[in-house]
Amino acid sequence: MESSSCIYKDPNSPIEARVKDLLSRMTLKEKVAQMTQIERSVATPHYLQDLGIGSVMNAGGSAPFPNAKSSDWADMVDWFQKLALQSRLGIPIIYGIDAVHGNNGVYGTTIFPHNVGLGATRDADLVRRIGVATALEVRACGIQYTFAPCVAVCRDPRWGRCYESYSEDTNIVREMASIVTGLQGQPPEGHPNGYPFLAGRNNVIACAKHFVGDGGTHKGLNEGDTILSYEDLERIHMAPYLDCISQGVGTIMVSYSSWNGRQLHAHHFLLTEVLKDKLGFKGFVISDWEALDRLSKPLGSNYRRCVSTAVNAGIDMVMVGQKHREFMKDLIFLAESGEIPMTRIDDAVERILRVKFVAGLFEYPFADRSLLDIVGCKLHRELAREAVHKSLVLLKNGKNPKKPLLPLDRTAKKILVAGTHADNLGYQCGGWTIAWNGMSGRITIGTTILDAIKEAIGEETEVIYEKIPSPDTLASQDFSFAIVAVGEDPYAEFTGDNSELAIPFNGADIISSVADKIPTLVILISGRPLVIEPWLLEKIDGLIAAWLPGTEGEGITDVIFGDYDFSGRLPVTWFRKVEQLPMNFRDNSDEPLFPLGFGLTCKAGTSFD
Repeated sequence: MESSSCIYKDPNSPIEARVKDLLSRMTLKEKVAQMTQIERSVATPHYLQDLGIGSVMNAGGSAPFPNAKSSDWADMVDWFQKLALQSRLGIPIIYGIDAVHGNNGVYGTTIFPHNVGLGATRDADLVRRIGVATALEVRACGIQYTFAPCVAVCRDPRWGRCYESYSEDTNIVREMASIVTGLQGQPPEGHPNGYPFLAGRNNVIACAKHFVGDGGTHKGLNEGDTILSYEDLERIHMAPYLDCISQGVGTIMVSYSSWNGRQLHAHHFLLTEVLKDKLGFKGFVISDWEALDRLSKPLGSNYRRCVSTAVNAGIDMVMVGQKHREFMKDLIFLAESGEIPMTRIDDAVERILRVKFVAGLFEYPFADRSLLDIVGCKLHRELAREAVHKSLVLLKNGKNPKKPLLPLDRTAKKILVAGTHADNLGYQCGGWTIAWNGMSGRITIGTTILDAIKEAIGEETEVIYEKIPSPDTLASQDFSFAIVAVGEDPYAEFTGDNSELAIPFNGADIISSVADKIPTLVILISGRPLVIEPWLLEKIDGLIAAWLPGTEGEGITDVIFGDYDFSGRLPVTWFRKVEQLPMNFRDNSDEPLFPLGFGLTCKAGTSFD
């Protein structure tokens, strides 16, 4: 290791001086290693200690072992860090995780509503506070970096990442970008625009994604093509990045998608001329998972050309997954041959080192174990519960406006709870929860809708729960009302692309069979609007869009039993039929089922819209 007199090891030296000093001491192989992010399963002592790899991450669902708790993660990350610090220059790794609605990949953490639900709250301060709580739970694992927030503007609900978008309205997405300050802390007045910022050890480096236009692809196809003029791309999809950059966001991830036929990972104009030069972004630009493989057909062929294209376009750190050997070998060859100029290599490494120094990794590389007690704590779960009740959108309340169904009577003699989603925590949380694609069942610690109902009702109230009620149950005449929770199964990315958007698991049939016999409140658990046929809407007495609320089901009962009134408003336009799509406010003359901004209240019985 280098002597302790090095400028880069002096915490009192200016960051840019530390970056310059460290860069001057690095070999080409060490620079290339800093540009490489590998999956934790291949993070061996050779890559960490001998080569000085720059970053480690875990793919969705990749964990030390099943149901590993935050302390187990901290043990793993600290072990990686100890190895990295034993490298020649002792450069710490930055460890990244997809903490996109809480630290959602780790068992026992607080899982907040997905972004579409937070967009329904219109509450920028709430979102900021969620960022603060998420940062603490991520840091408890020894992790310093989250691949969040997604600031996509979703223009088509057929897209499989619709729930990762706060809204179809650029202005709402821009407001919700306040989560960056929650994650990273508030930059001081006069902080240089575009320069990365981190307040301290209780904060994490954020990553605005996916640059740019990922929510605007043709027919909502994941990794598809966004066909727009530059002016519209800038106005609709690029604008939220300005807000993230102004808050000192440390990193920006590039989209798998294309703009007018050109893939973003190969787009020098957008990545370098616009993002870095025009917008003044001084953090580092990171690729998406194995995205360079997608720059050629067949997938992964002519990999050296893909590396050259992406790095020359402006990618600084490459999320290679498990293709690290080939990537590093090719990048060294390309730099030595001059196909990638050393000025480009040095620019990338400067940006990576800058973020590491800003994050204080050289001074505080290891987990702060005092934070472990805060993971999944009551305060954070109460915050998530608040987010749930503020995110719920009331779409219908009574067949007759003069006879509303809600709020429900918690002292009713007997109630029926039904549906595929009434007692399924995994469905309630959606994708990107414990596993990449999400899972069914009691996958972590939390409260299902059924749990919450049983907790909220009076002692004399009888609850009958049947996922699919039997004819005999429905024939009973003594139910005061029924609560039916149905919706989507979990999905992520391309697995969620859907051109039909019907309610899965025969959800419409379950609703219909119950509503034919009993006054029925339907709670729809989904990452986007789904088709609700007119005949079905007429049958039901109440309808709530609950989105993907996360682990705190009591946020739903807080509202349906009247402790709080509804305040959520639709963050997206609710179409009548898929043939109307894409359907956005101001862009389509067709009549929606419910417009952007719609949301009823119990007290007034009126819409916010």
